[in-house]
Amino acid sequence: MANEENDPVVQEIDVYLAKSLAEKLYLFQVELEMAIDTMNPNYCRSKGEQIALNVDGTCTDETSTYSTKLMDKQTFCSSQTTSNTSRYAAALYRKGELHLTPLHGILQLRPSFSYLDKADAKHREREAANEAGDSSQDEAEEDIKQITVRFSRPESEQARQRRVQSYEFLQKKHAEEPWVHLHYHSLRDSRSEHERQYLLCQGPGISENTELIKSPSEYLMMLMPPNVEEEKEKPVAPSNVLSMAQLRTLPLADQIKILMKNVKVMPFANLMSLLGLGTDSTSVLRCIQQVAMLVQGNWVVKSDILYPKDSSSPHSGVPAEVLCRGRDFVMWKFTQSRWVVRKEVATVTKLCAEDVKDFLEHMAVVRINKGWEFLLPYDEDFIKKHPDVVQRQHMLWMGIQAKLEKVYSLPKETVPKTAEGQSVPVMLVSGDQRVQAAKTKAQQNHLLLERELQWKKEQLQAMQASSSVRIKEEPVSEEEEEDEQGDKEEEPMDTSTCGSLRNRLANGLPAGRAAGGDTLNGHPPVGCGEAPMARELRAFVEATFQRQFVLTLSELKRLFNMHLASLPPGHTLFSGISDRMLQDTVLAAGCKQILVPFPPQTAASPDEQKVFALWESGDMSDQHRQVLLEIFSKNYRVRRNLIQTRLNQECGEDLSKQEVDKVLKDCCVSYGGMWYLKGTVQS
Repeated sequence: MANEENDPVVQEIDVYLAKSLAEKLYLFQVELEMAIDTMNPNYCRSKGEQIALNVDGTCTDETSTYSTKLMDKQTFCSSQTTSNTSRYAAALYRKGELHLTPLHGILQLRPSFSYLDKADAKHREREAANEAGDSSQDEAEEDIKQITVRFSRPESEQARQRRVQSYEFLQKKHAEEPWVHLHYHSLRDSRSEHERQYLLCQGPGISENTELIKSPSEYLMMLMPPNVEEEKEKPVAPSNVLSMAQLRTLPLADQIKILMKNVKVMPFANLMSLLGLGTDSTSVLRCIQQVAMLVQGNWVVKSDILYPKDSSSPHSGVPAEVLCRGRDFVMWKFTQSRWVVRKEVATVTKLCAEDVKDFLEHMAVVRINKGWEFLLPYDEDFIKKHPDVVQRQHMLWMGIQAKLEKVYSLPKETVPKTAEGQSVPVMLVSGDQRVQAAKTKAQQNHLLLERELQWKKEQLQAMQASSSVRIKEEPVSEEEEEDEQGDKEEEPMDTSTCGSLRNRLANGLPAGRAAGGDTLNGHPPVGCGEAPMARELRAFVEATFQRQFVLTLSELKRLFNMHLASLPPGHTLFSGISDRMLQDTVLAAGCKQILVPFPPQTAASPDEQKVFALWESGDMSDQHRQVLLEIFSKNYRVRRNLIQTRLNQECGEDLSKQEVDKVLKDCCVSYGGMWYLKGTVQS
């Protein structure tokens, strides 16, 4: 009573419920004006014409978005703001009475920019038509194309429900919904005045408003019903989406299975962090081995988890058993090396390129001109902490390897044995560790060679002092004097076996092989080490041509100067490298000079006309690259269709567009519809 006295009633208003428009009344929320006034001085007519041209092109028909060749209208797309409109009503206050009409729906109208998508589609079609006209080879490929025939399986009820709930299906259904043409009446229109009368309760008697004759508690219940309905209206997440809060309500085994199925490759430390604090690592190790395999210290989800029984490939339709076998082969290859070549996997497994790519994308990342590298670094900490798990996983891989060797007819792999004849796990070494080990070994060898050279010099000096044999110096010609101007001091005659060995090794061999450090029975002769400057120069050349297969002498000199700028002062390469020495090193490193027939009126300098290319890199594209280089040794510029034809003839197989694109990308550039070797095109 005290509260009511402090809050007195100021005015009592009768409330009426009007039902004439109860099933027809919608509330539209519009943010922008729906009409576009093309006569307004602020309207840019040229921009409107350009948009209409981009959307519809030059032709006008019934399907045109803008029939007047001018953007004169704006489409608004409706979106439902709420599915439960029972709490909302339109109110009209008149003559001390409040008339309420329930809303049937609430829609927000927002500008639709679908015309921009249509313009983009037109632009892509024009670009595709232009590209098809530029290359006759592309036209030939369109005429003859290999296709894969797939037979769709009967759709299960669960798959149908997922398809119906998908975003793509809803968008397609929304696009197929027919348009309903409406007539707009302004605020002062007579029709609007007539319809507005229906917002008033037509018979304000008691019989018309029985729903408002309620007790306060019932009326409050009607205004604020329980939240049961809202709980039913919670959005359902897709089947492959699960929040971390929901995930942690599941058993540990299910948590690990869901995480591995989604992530596919994960270190053990990351898995423990996702499972939350207090999770027993022993239990996790027991569960993870049921759904994943150990590869390079990391856990990779098993193939049968991703491809369950009775499933098939979405690309080729092959059964799950074949997919699991192919993916196991990829995983096994990564237990042997950090790198895998896609073509090798496709050749062994006989699966289509899309399936093989899916396998590799699960656990690797592609590196240009190298192949596919395993996604995560080698986890040495896990290997050291859990040797029992590593041993158990190694035994499982031995069984998988035996099965793969039988199915794919693979050669037997050599497995290291212990003294007792038991297999031990193969320890993988990371790339950084290998580089560090190689540096250490090189330093040790360098010290040994220096000591041995010093010892031989001492022996030689002792022999000269004891024998007192003097060598008569013969007069030399002027040409020989010029060749020896760079020598600071006269070296003693080499009486060791090194000189004769070097002469025998170089005798009868090309200069390139002799400079390349040919060995005796696979080992360098004792005391015959290559000069540090030559080793450094050769290492630079080899590394450069592994990245760029074709270089002119001018570009190679530019890269070498940049390399010198990055070296510390006093480096051995600062002693002076001539152009002749650089070219000889290039030829000794397995490269060849390509005598490109430049046109007589070329503006290229002599250094730009000297073109060198890596002849053999050890990958599967060597043959294709050699054929391409032979073509350019006779032609300054070539069309793509000629290159394609020549490659097919020389290689004896029809190369795919991707393979031709790769070899062209490695060695050539396109300019004006023609292909040139890199560095030779003159704009």
